[in-house]
Amino acid sequence: MKFETKFQKIIPRTHDVTSFRFPRPAELDYKPGQFFFVTLKQGDKELSKHFSFSSSPTEKDHIEFTKKFTDHEYSLALKAAKVGDWARVDAPYGQFTFEGEYPKIALLGGGIGITPFMSICKNAADKALSSKITLFYGCRTENDMAFREELEELAQKNKNLKLIYIVTQPNEQWKGATGIINAELIKQLLPDYQENMFYTCGPPPMVEAMEKLVVSLGLPKEKLKRELFSGY
Repeated sequence: MKFETKFQKIIPRTHDVTSFRFPRPAELDYKPGQFFFVTLKQGDKELSKHFSFSSSPTEKDHIEFTKKFTDHEYSLALKAAKVGDWARVDAPYGQFTFEGEYPKIALLGGGIGITPFMSICKNAADKALSSKITLFYGCRTENDMAFREELEELAQKNKNLKLIYIVTQPNEQWKGATGIINAELIKQLLPDYQENMFYTCGPPPMVEAMEKLVVSLGLPKEKLKRELFSGY
């Protein structure tokens, strides 16, 4: 469905990542992991881009997307947006979804690729799904982790959710995993990896690396669902 709306709330997540919320129409249904198009006005020009829902279908009063700012035209227009500004939404789209279809899933997320996984993890916690979810979340530094506080709360609520953070540039206080998500890390921290359906989301190079990772684990390509994010 397409509808005109206004920005309801703007929430900074990290130094360069921000979430944007719109009121949710009662007739809008979507699945966790899907995406939608957001059109903005810049002068007499309209700019459009698609984003994964970082909200859950269980949240009835709003829909949310989350963006890492760049110097691209759309990103600059979005950075200037204020509560009450006009936007047009076209939703929902996509097959990158999870509603409890598998008993075990492993989510492989890099940077802003965390957004559909927030939707999936929130929905699983709110609906008390029995599926075991292991989230591998890779970032450059600890401060680049969007939604860390929210993820910790979801893990407290849902004992079937396991969080594994990996940073490439750790500080001296960092006690977690370092480097990148690789086969050795998966085998070490997810011994029953062969029983999991894998999901990956992030920039194309990261998604391609995760495709190779799944193959290197001896799993068929059908065991991986993927979603690619562009950088602008």
